[in-house]
Amino acid sequence: MKKLIAGNWKMNLGRNDAGNLARNLAEKAAQANDKYELILCPPSVWLTDVADAIKGSAVKLGAQDVHEQDKGAFTGNLSANMLKEAGAAYALIGHSERRQYHREDNVLIKSKAENAIKNGLIPIICVGEVEEDRNAGRQNEVVGQQIAESLPASGEFVVAYEPVWAIGTGKTATPEDVRAMHAFIRSALAKAVDRAEQVAILYGGSVKAANAPEILATPNVDGVLVGGASLDEKEFWAIAQAA
Repeated sequence: MKKLIAGNWKMNLGRNDAGNLARNLAEKAAQANDKYELILCPPSVWLTDVADAIKGSAVKLGAQDVHEQDKGAFTGNLSANMLKEAGAAYALIGHSERRQYHREDNVLIKSKAENAIKNGLIPIICVGEVEEDRNAGRQNEVVGQQIAESLPASGEFVVAYEPVWAIGTGKTATPEDVRAMHAFIRSALAKAVDRAEQVAILYGGSVKAANAPEILATPNVDGVLVGGASLDEKEFWAIAQAA
């Protein structure tokens, strides 16, 4: 299984910077290889610019969200078929910031994932616990429920584990934390879906070039979801090379 190296640019970068970063990374990763796949998830307003910048390369385009309906009176939202037409191959769904700031629940996330698959996108479904749950020892309970209720019934998808307490805080889960949680997710997937061993599980939480080799070498870690470090060309490329 190829390692997936996904960069979530969140609400950052202007048009020129987004295009330049994507173009430079595309030049570095011009040809596909059997070790990793780069995925760039820019703000939606720059999707077509990034699509043009990576055209002809092995880099894939991802969206940061997707609506659960194909069309309709949903001001400000984008459908899966719109994202697909803009060049996207992947879509982040249920990121902790969407769960927190937009109050997205497991039922909605599952609906979004199913609609993404129906329209030819591969959803990257995010799960993870907040610090309060981790401190109380409830991380498996919380993540297990998210897996049971958020995953689509069928189709290709990716799961991304993001300890919420390690996103943008500088904190990083210990190697044992990552190993234990990814092993738990793998076992939970086996109960929830067919072909669980073929589902890629990404780790996301203050991933940097310095800790990427250790994280990517951990059992059941099939790639990383990178936030702030994905905005730095040198840093993000070093993370990819760690795969």
